Amino acid sequence: MAAAPAWTSLFDGKSLKGWKPCNGSAMYKVEKGVIVGTTAEGSPNSFLCTEKSFGDFVLEFEVQVDPRLSSGVQIRSHQKATGRVYGYQVEIANEKEGVSGGIYDEARRGWLANIAQNPAASKAFKDNQWNKYRVEAMGDHIHVTVNGVAAADLVDSADLDGFIALQVHSFKGDSPAQVRWRNLRIQDLGKHAWQPLGDGKTMQGWVKNGGGEWTLTNGVFAGRVTPDEQKRGFLIWNEEWKDFTVRMQYKIVHGNSGVFFRMGDPDNGTEVNKMGYEVEVDPTRDAGSLQEPGRGARGWILHTGPAEKMDYFKPNEFNTLVIHAHGGDLTMHINDVKTSEFKNDPGRRSGRLALQLNPRKELEVYFQDFAILMPVR
Repeated sequence: MAAAPAWTSLFDGKSLKGWKPCNGSAMYKVEKGVIVGTTAEGSPNSFLCTEKSFGDFVLEFEVQVDPRLSSGVQIRSHQKATGRVYGYQVEIANEKEGVSGGIYDEARRGWLANIAQNPAASKAFKDNQWNKYRVEAMGDHIHVTVNGVAAADLVDSADLDGFIALQVHSFKGDSPAQVRWRNLRIQDLGKHAWQPLGDGKTMQGWVKNGGGEWTLTNGVFAGRVTPDEQKRGFLIWNEEWKDFTVRMQYKIVHGNSGVFFRMGDPDNGTEVNKMGYEVEVDPTRDAGSLQEPGRGARGWILHTGPAEKMDYFKPNEFNTLVIHAHGGDLTMHINDVKTSEFKNDPGRRSGRLALQLNPRKELEVYFQDFAILMPVR
């Protein structure tokens, strides 16, 4: 077994070497081996950012914050052209709020993992004392503990690397408020990155099955069905997977399609639950819904309605679908919005990826930019 990477200190205890201010005008200084952030009147959220970026890592730190002030530690974060910092924020707040250890998407999507309803996690943080955080980021999985209590457990792949930053939140109070950090250290575990699935120029690696027509032009797979077609069709990636995260873009013009994963042999008439899972692809309803189709299966596991999908689905445009499948934990995102999530689901644990063409109605659907998340060392 390979030895775990050595811990590296992010703070030398004497200076802010390796850090730089990003956004806002709060003051950061070193006092007795501690980084102290002090609010500035009229300042927006301020950040002290690492000069280095990190992808996969284990981060540990201790923090103490004035209960009047909320704060956070950014991970895998970035700056907009305006200088505004955005990305995953590990929340630091007071006991009463009960959200410390959650994950907030700063200046973008808002709460991704709010732990306020978790009885243990919401009580882990303590006012007026040092609190120890541990953040484990590996691929599309981020796990947080506060004082040894499990808090946020997030599956999301919007950002795979970026800087770490210490936040001093904007503040209105009778006197300045402070937040303090110490013992910041990290284990750098490399990173994950998206790797193309197929060459995008030929059908190599894909197998046609059943009815309908598939063509490939300029990297775009087009699937078409006419009303007289009686047989369902698939385009199957000819490799079996167990645990994976896969990303693609799709645009559907007419009809009903789907993306199957962990699918068995569609021509095996005796195999129970051979179809695995299907993520629904539909221009009018159900986008991002999940079902387990076929003989001996459960049918709909989660069925969203037209109103729900309006928050994330873009008609007549390419939509980005990400499927995260790790053991029995399944999560789906469309355009960076989580549409379904299941823990310890009892369904199939291995199979193939397949694009579906439903028969007997006009169907026109397009897929492009297939990629799989892989470790890079």
